[in-house]
Amino acid sequence: MVSKSSDGKGCEALGEIRNLEEKVLLVGCKLTDTDEDRFIYSMEELAELTKTAGGKVINTTVQNRHSFDRTTYIGKGKLEEMVPLIEEQGIDVVIFNDELTSSQVKNLSAKVDARIIDRTQLILDIFSKRAKSREGKLQVELAQLNYLLPRLAGQGHSLSRLGGGIGTRGPGETQLETDRRHIRRRMDEIKEQLKAIVKHRALYRQRRKENRTLQIALVGYTNAGKSTIHNRLTVADALEEDLLFATLDPLTRRLKLPSGFQALLTDTVGFIQDLPTTLVAAFRSTLEEVCEADFLIHVVDASNNDYYNHEDTVMELLDQLNVKDVPMLTVYNKRDKMTNHFIPSEGKKSMLISALQDEDLKKLVVKIEEELKATLEYVIVKIPANNGKLLSKCQAGAIVEEEIWVEKEECYILKVYVSPTSSLYKQLHQYKV
Repeated sequence: MVSKSSDGKGCEALGEIRNLEEKVLLVGCKLTDTDEDRFIYSMEELAELTKTAGGKVINTTVQNRHSFDRTTYIGKGKLEEMVPLIEEQGIDVVIFNDELTSSQVKNLSAKVDARIIDRTQLILDIFSKRAKSREGKLQVELAQLNYLLPRLAGQGHSLSRLGGGIGTRGPGETQLETDRRHIRRRMDEIKEQLKAIVKHRALYRQRRKENRTLQIALVGYTNAGKSTIHNRLTVADALEEDLLFATLDPLTRRLKLPSGFQALLTDTVGFIQDLPTTLVAAFRSTLEEVCEADFLIHVVDASNNDYYNHEDTVMELLDQLNVKDVPMLTVYNKRDKMTNHFIPSEGKKSMLISALQDEDLKKLVVKIEEELKATLEYVIVKIPANNGKLLSKCQAGAIVEEEIWVEKEECYILKVYVSPTSSLYKQLHQYKV
């Protein structure tokens, strides 16, 4: 087990996933105004999140109610049914499908001899495990502290039993036991560190803009196959797993298009239904890569029965991030696993692929180039053969559709697609035909 340093710095894990999977009981409360299919899917997703966190779902308890119970989330009768079930099946963790208040956690912990966590805490736990970069770790810690701050009262019982299982990764015991002032001080410290990182990334982005390197961002629901597509197209080494939130830290690599033009392709963290607001806020700086993109590839898992809700969730979150008017291509992935129920959304530029098929990936790259051309300006220029520097810039900073050698004039006629805001466009202006 890794312990926290006495100064409270960093966001070290309290322990790796145990060799033996923790036994988990899932608890959901379906309100009368909640769609039945959406509720069923959210419970299935909670089970997938539990698997990702290293737990094994032993049983599931569901209750239908008009509203959540203020004191214990579920009703008194259902709670009394759960207590012997937890003891008989040796349940280690009880995970609730909604965010619990501090009083609900306190009341449930008094009745149940197992760790009590909610959906938000579970997601934070997974993020804590997945974060690899310094920025990612800081962002997760900030989100965890935001979550913990209003819940400090009544945490004593659960804190005394922290032991490295699901829902306990993140800020160490020393930090959790300190008062609100110390927590806020740590949060301010993290924000300052993140500001420096964000400033550095902003400068890097500005440099890319000046050089007019086109930026493409992969977005989509978690586990849609973004990392697989990113890896296959760029020969990168991002983690590929059939788990939710396999990728957390953004990864940018060069993508070579059929014309030879190179763009930057960024893999981003996956979205999810009911993504905790603390996480959306904390990861806003990382998601700025999406905001600044010239083109978006929205990857959708066509094999998932709830793919249409996944699409809606991603679009809603993009709207929250004020990502508007950015050209987008919807890529329905995993066609080799899709069912007969799949129908692509109407009114969208889209294509159906399997990221594991080379032919499909070739078609995708061609399609990406076609869509990028629509965002650029088409120009025909005549460049003297002795201006090798400008010719080289065209190959690197524009999509060259055709290159013709004119021997009599000792020049090249180039038909290119170039960004009208780039310095290259200005240079080419004097050579326009």
